[in-house]
Amino acid sequence: MFQFANLKPAILSLAIVLGLVAQSRSVAAAETEVLTVAGGCFWCVEADFESVKGVKEAVSGFAGGRTENPTYKQVTGGNTGHYEAVQIAFDPSVVSRDTLLNLFFRSIDPTDAGGQFCDRGESYRTAIFAGNAAQKAAAEKAKADAQAALGTTVVTPILGDAPFYPAEDYHQDYYKSSERLAFSSVGLGVKKSVAYKRYRQGCGRDARVKQLWGSAAPFVK
Repeated sequence: MFQFANLKPAILSLAIVLGLVAQSRSVAAAETEVLTVAGGCFWCVEADFESVKGVKEAVSGFAGGRTENPTYKQVTGGNTGHYEAVQIAFDPSVVSRDTLLNLFFRSIDPTDAGGQFCDRGESYRTAIFAGNAAQKAAAEKAKADAQAALGTTVVTPILGDAPFYPAEDYHQDYYKSSERLAFSSVGLGVKKSVAYKRYRQGCGRDARVKQLWGSAAPFVK
């Protein structure tokens, strides 16, 4: 005969397990903050920030424009208003938003309003998309600090929260992908990771950042 008395401990145990799972998910969510920035080529920004301890993930995509769910071709073709952007998910108990914002300014040319390095046009402009009042205040402070450090006008705008649209899978983790490209501007049959390095060097990103920021440039090797 089924023993109902045995059912209560089982139900209690299940409830405890479910409660612990829910609690762990809540803690994990509380330990993740998202920051969205635009710093020119999103492959480069993604690569830079995924190297930072405390960053859980950086996703390449688009933000700030009028077109919903845009494609890369649409954005780079113009008339969408979108920036190439990167959404950075991080653990604020490991790395602060202030630190990330300071790293961001020192990894771009914030004095250039027309694009970044060899990439010109509206989609390659820089920006910070502040998701809330705390992020806006932190971004304004980081911008002021960058301007003081450079001694010249920083043109990177601090914009309000905006929908973020992830780019196609082709663009995610481009900098470390071993997939080979049949054709690219830097060669035939080369791995994405190799094409990325050649593009980054050829575009003059690191050279300009080093010229601008010197030893304060965090990602220049």
